[in-house]
Amino acid sequence: MNVLVTGGNGFVGRHVVAALQERGDRVRVLALPGEETSWLETRGVDVRRGDVRQPETLAEPVRGVQKLIHLAAMMDVWRPIRDYRTVNVSGTENVCRAALTAGVRHLVHMSSSSVYGMGNGRPVDEDFPLAPFKDPYPVSKAEGDALVQHMIAEHGLPAVIVRPDQIFGPGDHLHFAHMADRIARGRSVIVGSGRNAMPFVYVSDAVQGLLLALDNERALGRAFNITNDERLTQQELLAAIASEVGAETPRLHLPFRALYIAGWLAERVAGFAGSGRRPPITRLGAAFFGTDNRYSIDRARRELGYRPRVGLREGVRLAALWYRHRNPSGTTSARATTPAVEWVAGER
Repeated sequence: MNVLVTGGNGFVGRHVVAALQERGDRVRVLALPGEETSWLETRGVDVRRGDVRQPETLAEPVRGVQKLIHLAAMMDVWRPIRDYRTVNVSGTENVCRAALTAGVRHLVHMSSSSVYGMGNGRPVDEDFPLAPFKDPYPVSKAEGDALVQHMIAEHGLPAVIVRPDQIFGPGDHLHFAHMADRIARGRSVIVGSGRNAMPFVYVSDAVQGLLLALDNERALGRAFNITNDERLTQQELLAAIASEVGAETPRLHLPFRALYIAGWLAERVAGFAGSGRRPPITRLGAAFFGTDNRYSIDRARRELGYRPRVGLREGVRLAALWYRHRNPSGTTSARATTPAVEWVAGER
C-alpha cells in the first residue's frame, strides 16, 4: 500500500512512518522545500517536496497514493491566528482537495482533543460540540476539524478524524522535554490543587489509533477520540516525571486564577512588544495544567478495536529514558529551536 504522510518528519510523524514501514507499507512523506530529511532518506522513505499552504505543490506528492495521513500542523509558536489558519485550516483544505482530485481512497486527519475546550467537567465524547479555548492553535484546529467534516458531508471526502490528547514520548522536544527541563531546574509549580486529570497519551498508542483509523473502511466519515483513559492527576504526572529525571517533586501550589490573569497580562505585554517570542506564561498554558480534562474512548474501543497499551507512568519512564540520554549533563531550552512552522502531529 502506498501511503503519504504530511508532517512525517515531525515528532509523531517519525513514529507513524516507522510503524507503517514495519508492517510493509510503501511510505511517502511530504516535506517542506529545504527541510532537513536525512532521517527519512536513510530509512528509504520517498520524500516529496511541497507545502500545504501552496496547493499547486501538492498534486505531484499525492499522485499514486491510496491512503493519506494528514499530520502537518502549526503549533506551539507565538504567531497570529491568521498564520495558524494558513496551515491548520487552509492547508488542511488544500490537502483534502488534492486527495479528492488524485482519487485517494482513505484519508486520516489528525485533529486534537483541544477542539472541545478546557475543563468540561466530565469525560467528553465525540458528539460534544466543538468549543475551543480562544487561542490560535485550538481555534484553528477546531476550524480545520469542522472543515473536514464539511468536506465529508458535501464532497464525499473519504476521511476519518482522529482527536488525540497531548501526545508524548521519545522525541518530544516541545512538551515532555520542556516539562522535564522545568522540573529539573526546580522551576515547576502545581497549578491549583493539582488533583485535576491531565490529558496525555503515549506516542505509540496515538500511532495505534491513527493506523486503526487508516485501516478500517467502516470508520470513514467518523471521528474518534484517542487517548489513555487511565487517569493521572497533574500532581501525579509532575511527581512521576521528577522521579524519573532525578529531581525534586514540585510542591509549590499557585492559584489557577492568579496564573490565568498573569498569562493574560503576559500575552498583552508580548503583543505590545512585538518580539514574536512566546511569553513565559499564557492563558492556554494555565488552563491546560489547571483544569480537569477527560475524554471518552468508548467509540474507538468499540468501532476500531483501540486499546491503550502503554500506561502513563510507563510512558513517562520511557520518555525520561530518551530525555536523559539526549541530555545527560544538564537541561536545554526545548523551545528555543522551535521552527516557525512545526510539521508535527500535535497534539496539542
